[in-house]
Amino acid sequence: MKPVKEGDFSINLATDENNNVNEKGRPKATRHLILIRHGQYELNGASDNERSLTDLGRQQADLTGKRLKELDFPYTILYHSTMKRAIETADIIHKHLPEVPSESCDICREGAPIPPEPPVGHWRPEAQFFEDGVRIEAAFRKYFHRADVEQKKDSYEIVICHANVIRYWVCRALQFPPEAWLRLSLNNCSLTWITIRPSGRVSIRALGDAGHIPAKLLSSS
Repeated sequence: MKPVKEGDFSINLATDENNNVNEKGRPKATRHLILIRHGQYELNGASDNERSLTDLGRQQADLTGKRLKELDFPYTILYHSTMKRAIETADIIHKHLPEVPSESCDICREGAPIPPEPPVGHWRPEAQFFEDGVRIEAAFRKYFHRADVEQKKDSYEIVICHANVIRYWVCRALQFPPEAWLRLSLNNCSLTWITIRPSGRVSIRALGDAGHIPAKLLSSS
């Protein structure tokens, strides 16, 4: 991995062009992304439609909805993956935040983002990394950018998706080697809070926070 150049610690995408920075000025608002892993689900389902939340997963999602409500941030939107376990998690959470618009996102479905280091050769076929990786990277570029220059107030966006996706996004956002994603672990319905400043600097407020879930209700698979 090449070392980060001095002064180059910000999101480095095409956001300057997208935000017309040269013509309209620079962003002034901060974007907050709250990434949530779905609740525990039925692992033995033959298809995605059969991999619905367990009773425990529904409890976890309900507790997460209550936590988000208690935080009382001015949420602007709730995105969710189109996989069944994420949809069900989002539906339960949304009951606690009925005023927040909800939108599905097909590109943040679960997958294998990049071959991990150290390698785990038996974990996924190589072809799946190429197929999933492009999609998950596209999702990263969709969500991880500075605020638009017209945005006046700080925003809080919720994204309900999957462990592999979130772990890869965290590595990318912090400019860590993305191949390290599999070294991180996230409990079901844990919260990962990422802040993107107007300058493009990214910080982690919380990583896999599951303090809102009692110990006896924690799970990671």
